[in-house]
Amino acid sequence: MEVKNLFDPEVKQDIISRINKLNPRSKALWGKMNVAQMLAHSQGPIAVAFGTMQIKGNLLLKLLGPLIKASLYNEKPYKEGLPTHKSYVVADEKNFSDEQQKLIEMVERFSEQAIISTPHPIFGRMTNEHWGKSLWKHLDHHLRQFGA
Repeated sequence: MEVKNLFDPEVKQDIISRINKLNPRSKALWGKMNVAQMLAHSQGPIAVAFGTMQIKGNLLLKLLGPLIKASLYNEKPYKEGLPTHKSYVVADEKNFSDEQQKLIEMVERFSEQAIISTPHPIFGRMTNEHWGKSLWKHLDHHLRQFGA
């Protein structure tokens, strides 16, 4: 799998196009979330990159984080059904159109100037390349989950 970088304008536009292909009836190929919940969930890691959402890592995650960090942006796809950090779990119902628009706006705003420079609370220091590739990989994973 080729890992792309969300800072690339063409890659960003491709992600937005894929988000726009979804509709309220899009069904998951795996997992428990419906499409609106997935759109809301996908905003979380971007919000962490922007510094507008804080997550906490327990001691185990902080110890393991640096060891598994490369899996965030390497060429190996995420496995279906990976566990989700509790900060990113979306259990309540969401409005599809609202969540779709919010995610698109976040992707459009994503830039090297918009991300924080402080260390990630679990994975430590993240370079711009780490952020760009890991967020693309996360979005790609969930868009494939819903066939987009």
